Amino acid sequence: MIDILGLDSSVVEEITILPGINKFGEEEKFDKIVIKKGEIVSIVGPTGSGKSRFLADIEWGAQNDTPTKRTILVNGEPLDKKSRFSSSNSLVAQLSQNMNFIMDLSVYEFLEMHAKSRMVENIELIVEKIFKKANELAGEKFEMSTPVTSLSGGQSRALMIADTAILSTSPIVLIDEIENAGIDREKALELLVGEEKIVLMATHDPLLALMGNKRIIIKNGGIHKIMEISESEKAILGDLSKLDSIVQKLRDQLRAGEELDFRINELL
Repeated sequence: MIDILGLDSSVVEEITILPGINKFGEEEKFDKIVIKKGEIVSIVGPTGSGKSRFLADIEWGAQNDTPTKRTILVNGEPLDKKSRFSSSNSLVAQLSQNMNFIMDLSVYEFLEMHAKSRMVENIELIVEKIFKKANELAGEKFEMSTPVTSLSGGQSRALMIADTAILSTSPIVLIDEIENAGIDREKALELLVGEEKIVLMATHDPLLALMGNKRIIIKNGGIHKIMEISESEKAILGDLSKLDSIVQKLRDQLRAGEELDFRINELL
């Protein structure tokens, strides 16, 4: 049945990106980028710089046949046509800012349907696991009986992140601007990495950028720089986490209808 459905049971240990050109035809100045499963890579750059093109190259397993002339290797090898163009086994699962359900299903029915399509052995266990993880990410809890069409934007993204982490066969997950998702960002990344996904995260948030193992800077349609997270940046990450915690507590006060308390020491 796996073969009939076109599902690939092989494991993606790593992807390799070989250089191409930017929009001016200039060669990208790097040897190769290797990203292993369980790693988080942040992708940064101005709007229109070429982040979407970069991600499209990865999604389609570019073989020097896209405008950027990049080549993508999986486990050190180029993808064959079946792997590249299989609609049932995409290399990349995308989680965008805007997610709207159109099916008239409850959360349970939605998760059950997806679990059945993946032919998991213990559907009830998997559905419960996804539901529990989604509620850990969401700012406001929801029930199994909640219609998916009535979920808030943050709840929808929490559900889809948990669903993608646990049920999706795609080894690479792209998250677009998770800072605007209204969810627990750190827990979301921990969940995806814990399921041994390669996480590519387009972001403008310094906190999220520093949570990655490395970051790729896109400029003029090309990869401008690859940076490993330094020890000094890791120290900054601790301070940014404290500041983020303050903002989150103030946000909770605002939502609860309380008077905002700006006494920083007490908030910490």
